[in-house]
Amino acid sequence: MNIVVLAGGLSTERDVSFVTGNEVAKALRKNGHQVILLDLFMGYRDREENLEGIFERSLAASVQVTGITGTAPDLEQVKKSRKDQSPCLFGPNVIAMCRMADIVFLALHGENGEDGRVQAAFDLYGIKYTGTGYLSSALAMDKGLAKRLFAANHIPTPSGITLKKEEAKWELKDTGLAVPLVVKPCRGGSSVGVSIVYTEEAYQKALQDAFQLEDEVVVEAYIKGREFSVGVMEFRALPVIEIAPKEGFYDYKNKYAKGSSVETCPAKLPEEITEKMQQYAREAAKALDLYTYSRMDFLLDEENHIYCLEANTLPGMTPTSLLPQEAMAEGMDFPQLCEHIIQISLKKYE
Repeated sequence: MNIVVLAGGLSTERDVSFVTGNEVAKALRKNGHQVILLDLFMGYRDREENLEGIFERSLAASVQVTGITGTAPDLEQVKKSRKDQSPCLFGPNVIAMCRMADIVFLALHGENGEDGRVQAAFDLYGIKYTGTGYLSSALAMDKGLAKRLFAANHIPTPSGITLKKEEAKWELKDTGLAVPLVVKPCRGGSSVGVSIVYTEEAYQKALQDAFQLEDEVVVEAYIKGREFSVGVMEFRALPVIEIAPKEGFYDYKNKYAKGSSVETCPAKLPEEITEKMQQYAREAAKALDLYTYSRMDFLLDEENHIYCLEANTLPGMTPTSLLPQEAMAEGMDFPQLCEHIIQISLKKYE
């Protein structure tokens, strides 16, 4: 097949997305496909402005990936570096090249990738893509809405509130919550802008930092415990994986700096807790209508209470990412997983 792997964009997870995209592209080429790794925002422009035969020269047309730094990218600098200076999210030739592909593998993360807008545009253009649709993407991306849907479906989640910038509660006593608390952007990813706070002063600073990233934040109870993740494919739960950061919590640095976390799959848990966590993962996917594939993040406190934190509709996809490790525990290697995601995604169009 001719496949575009779409990455980059204008998200704080832009660099992470390129690494996912690069690994997926390599795996799909290994499977025999002609694959172009394309930057959603920068697009592609060849000398003649002629896309004929573009998949025959897919390697030359692909983005060259360098890796992930320890901090999120400067998106203003990214915007300034685009030649045409257009505000359009889709860079030059992106739509045209995606329409030429048999399917687009979405390697996007965070805003403009997991929020449903790209999916909605592709639906209008008749472009086939991997992963769930625009509405379920939007629901999962909004952590405040997702928490309400979890609660409505009896899926335990930390108590909390959603605050809009124009009506933020800067005094702790007005929130009805008590420290320690977690403050995080409502639609962010990769733990960018997430703070754990223990004092009123730290709470106010965390709010200020989060509001610099977006206009809505989630403030929720801090749960001290072990961190886990569960992949779901076609509403079937994969083995549970445990993530143990060597320092602090599972933030941007600990997610992507090599050796910062110890990951164990299958997680060493009593059978009944494993089964319950997998059940909640399936129920969360159904509550948000996340068909094809997704990944749920959990905390397990010291009394073995399970809390579902959030859903990821386009989870990281490198051989060492969480979902691929879970699939590997079932005997599915990375190229097989990439192929399987394409096949289950194509079912949407049958």
